[in-house]
Amino acid sequence: MVMDISTSLQDEPNKMSRKSIGSDLSLWALIFSNLITIAWALIEGWSLAIIMWVYWCQSVIIGILWFFKISTLKEFSTKGFKINDRSVKPTRGTKIQTAFFFLTHYGFFHVVYAVFLCVQFKPAIIWPILLMAGLFAVYQSFSFFYNKKWVDKRKPNIGAMMFFPYARIIPMHLTIIFGGTMASGSLGRNTTLVMFMLLKTGADAIMHIVEQRGFADRLAKKKGEKS
Repeated sequence: MVMDISTSLQDEPNKMSRKSIGSDLSLWALIFSNLITIAWALIEGWSLAIIMWVYWCQSVIIGILWFFKISTLKEFSTKGFKINDRSVKPTRGTKIQTAFFFLTHYGFFHVVYAVFLCVQFKPAIIWPILLMAGLFAVYQSFSFFYNKKWVDKRKPNIGAMMFFPYARIIPMHLTIIFGGTMASGSLGRNTTLVMFMLLKTGADAIMHIVEQRGFADRLAKKKGEKS
């Protein structure tokens, strides 16, 4: 089964302004918590392996919750979205099929990453991983139920929603490829760790902003239409 979005998608016209981004306390709380994690990791001398496994766990948690976000949609758009090269209608069957396809595909990616992590990044201690993953699961679960109200105000494109979480894989993917070489080279372990965590923090912030705006289709304004 192949899924694709052939149409350019964009957030709804009423985009988040710089002012609203600056006043988004949840965004700044997210950034601040990531910076605290960086400081804690440096003070405690966490290895890059611990950080990698923490973020792997967080990514898995996001994938599970994203599966429920897709499968519990009430209204959604399928504009530009195709399954097996065929356009589909916004039916319950489309929603369930898309949710399980995402869960399988996203899960496969993380099984592959887990294999690489087991080979390249073996943590000496496990408790920081379990602690940070547990706290993240609580936060994300609360966020899932608290922020679900945006679904009632917008009509998200199910294709855009399905592909969105893959952006989180990028920092992990780059670190798996280059992390070992950087840590053993002239940059050193701490520099590599901070660079990776800052990259991940930026990805988190972008994901938060885009998710808050929603995944509605581009709404073309017609002449004479009220703004």
